[in-house]
This record gives sequence, structure tokens and C-alpha cells, in this order.
Amino acid sequence: MKKIRLLKEPKTKPKSDAFPYQKEAFESIKDLDYAAIFHEQGLGKTKIAIDILLYWLEKSSIDTVLIVTKKQLVQNWKNEFIYHTYIKPAILTDDKKNNYLVFISPARVIITNFEILQVEKSQLILYLKTRNVAIIIDEATKLKNPKSKLTQTYFELSPLFKKKLILTGTPVANRPYDIWAQIYFLDQGKSLGNNFSEFKKQTDLSNKLSENKNLQEAFEEELAGIFEKIRSFSVRKTKNSGIISLPDKIYIREETELTPEQNALYNKIREELKVEVIKNGKKIIDDSSAMVKRLLRLVQVTSNPLLVDESFKGKSAKEAVLSELIKSILAKGEKCIVWTNFIQNVDYFHKLYSKFGSVKIHGGMRIADRNRSVEKFRSENYKVLFATPASAKEGLTLTEANHVIFYDRGFSLDDYLQAQDRIHRISQTKTCYVHNIITKGTIDEWIDVLLYAKQNAASLVQGDMPLNEYRLKADYSFGDIVKEILNIKENSLEK
Repeated sequence: MKKIRLLKEPKTKPKSDAFPYQKEAFESIKDLDYAAIFHEQGLGKTKIAIDILLYWLEKSSIDTVLIVTKKQLVQNWKNEFIYHTYIKPAILTDDKKNNYLVFISPARVIITNFEILQVEKSQLILYLKTRNVAIIIDEATKLKNPKSKLTQTYFELSPLFKKKLILTGTPVANRPYDIWAQIYFLDQGKSLGNNFSEFKKQTDLSNKLSENKNLQEAFEEELAGIFEKIRSFSVRKTKNSGIISLPDKIYIREETELTPEQNALYNKIREELKVEVIKNGKKIIDDSSAMVKRLLRLVQVTSNPLLVDESFKGKSAKEAVLSELIKSILAKGEKCIVWTNFIQNVDYFHKLYSKFGSVKIHGGMRIADRNRSVEKFRSENYKVLFATPASAKEGLTLTEANHVIFYDRGFSLDDYLQAQDRIHRISQTKTCYVHNIITKGTIDEWIDVLLYAKQNAASLVQGDMPLNEYRLKADYSFGDIVKEILNIKENSLEK
């Protein structure tokens, strides 16, 4: 299919220069039919992708490039085009009339969100059959579940794109097998196979690993071989690669203990869970979503007991730790972001710290209101941002702050890494501090070990760490710790 020529072509010269490592990535993959940019968050993947897009429009037969991102990041991409290019992108939205006009327009660049491709699938298929279209998928881990309807839609559309590029700083968002669907979208199974169930079985960071040395070795060998299989079309740089100079990032463990009232509630729920996870004399502690939901109740108690018991009297032990941290940070004339998984916490703390100049971001807010919170936080008068990782962990540069405080953490590695790196990225000039508030002797300690294990496994899969180094760092004790957390002993299984 020949390229469609316009009477007036947009300028395809970039407005800004790339860093040397960005140019290196550009040269490595610019002529490939499919590729992945896995540079760590904060290293400017968007700039590399835009330069490749401009190159495609100028040098290849591509008519249009479709950029797909999360809904809350569409505005970010529009801003990036203003800064880096002379092109004004068209936008696909929830408005079908608008979308029809976009599809019949000569637009060289179109930006949309993941869900719109599902809604407009029939129209898009017709469009792809009449034009040479390339696709760039930002935050590609959105497609990590190959069984979801969303991901299945992208698998169906994949062969119709002339070129494909995916971007994410965390290809292993949580578990090693998260990478499979993203790569399958690119190459239809050439690298990592067609059988997701088999791939998952071989790469599952499960509780069973703590009990079996042979299982550990097989798991490690499998993980170590993944990046070699995709290296020919993937680029990956980390902040430790020596490609840029960033301030240090220092992790601080802020410990506390449950209040007597919290402890009573915690033990009550722990005993209830113990009954739930032992059935017919057998442990059913596993990695299922049902098990995660059970354990989440313990996370809620350590964070804010009111989340599970509206009649609870008193405060969480973590509140006093948070108060001292915020006072100390503000006394230095610095700013902080406080992360919690629960909207109720965000609303409560935003109101509590309003006199210090606080703003908030969570999923219950309109995107326009979230954007206003970001702009306020970047101004002089606002010192503290309270947010949920689900609503603000991606696409934002918040280097006005140099402290992040995790009031509580869930089980997602992606949430943890992305959230802390809102501050540790290009343009940061101060030492960055990551404060983890941990309640001793509780599920907080299990989460700490679990996230460490997930991070090491991700580093091995992504080529950040050699196998021998991984084996020195590997810690599979999370499988045993969860039994201790729930007070499950072997004799408790005997009838």
C-alpha cells in the first residue's frame, strides 16, 4: 500500500535534542517492524518514541501513527507533542461523532486511550485496511493479562498495524509472567511461545518456591533466559546504567507498633483468616485473587482500622509517625508525596493537613480536578500531596518534591516502583528519600519481603541483573512468612 501524500505535510523535525542514550535507543530500533522500549521510568521513553514516530512519518510508508495510553495520560502526550514537535495530534474520545471525523481526516498522529480501541474496533479495522498505520502503546503493562477482553482486542488488531512499538519502565509489573502478553502483541508468540499457561507455570513466583530447592533452580534458569529471547527488538536502560547523573535515592524504614485497640482488631481478623485458609486439614494459602483480598483486610487494619470497622475508636499507630515525618520535611523547606492505597485515607489526610498546603489525587476525582491538583502542587504554596498509586503513579513528573512516604503498601511491585519514581527522574536536583512506614510484627513486614522478591525477579527477567547476582540476593521466605503472619502451624492442620 502506497503512502498517502498530503498537500501540506507537517514538519517532522523534532524541536528538541535527545540525550545520547536516547539517540542510541532510537538508532537501535527505528527500522524494526516491532520493538519495545523498556527504559526505567524517568529516563524519557516518550522522547525516544516521538523521535521514532517522526522518523517513520518522514522515511517510511507510514501514513498515521496511533498512540494509545491510559486515559489520565492523554493530556501528558498532548503536552509532549507541543514541546517536542510541530505536529498537532488528533484525539479519539468517547464522542463517536468526533471519532468519525478523525477517521476520515488526514491526521498524521492520533492519540487515544486503551478502552477506545475496544469501543471503536469495527471502525478501526476498516481504517487499518485503508491506511498504513503504526501503533505506539504507552504503559504497555495495561495488556499484561492475556485473558482480559481488552488484551484480546489488541491481539486481534495487532497484525493490522504496519509497525508496533510498546513502552513501559516496568515490563514485569508484578510477576515475571506479566511480560508475556506484551511481547505476544508484538510478535504473536515467536519469542516467548504461544502458550501462556505453560509460560506462567514456569515463571510463577509462588509460595511453593520456599519449600523446594529444585523448583527454585528451575525457576531461576527460566527467568534468566527471557531477556535473551527478546533482546533483538528490546532496549532497556536503568538509572544505574551510568547514562545520566541523578541524585541518590535513600530508603528509610519507619517502624511503629500497633496500638492496643488496633492489635485486638488485627488479631481478631487474623484468626478469622486462619479459619478461611485451612480447609479439610489442608493449607490453601496461594497467590489467587481471593487470597489477596483476604490479606488486604490485614493491610487495612494496620493502615486505618475504620476501613474494616466503622465503630473503631482511636487512631492508627501510623498517624503519629506520619505527622512527625511531614513536620520534619516541611521544616527543611522540602515537599513530600504521601501514598496510600485507600481513597478514604487520602480524603482524611488532605483535610487534616490543609493548613500546610495539601492537595489530593485519587480515582474518585475527575481527571481535570487531578490535573489541577498537580498544578497546585508545583506551585510554591502547596507542600504535601496525598495520592493513591492507581491514580497518580504514571506519567507525572513531580520533582518539586524529594520525599515519598508510603503510608501503606499493597502487593503490586508496579505501584511501588512507579510511585516512588515520580520524584526520582530527570530534573531532580535533591537527594530523594523513600520512607516506608511499617508496623512491626504485621503483614507490613511480609509485604516488604514480597516486594523485594518481586523486584529481584523483575531485574533478572529484564536483564538488569545476572543470574549469579540474583542467586545471592534471592529470598523466597515470603512463602513461610505468610504462614507466620496468619499464625498457621503444621500441627494446626492435624485433625
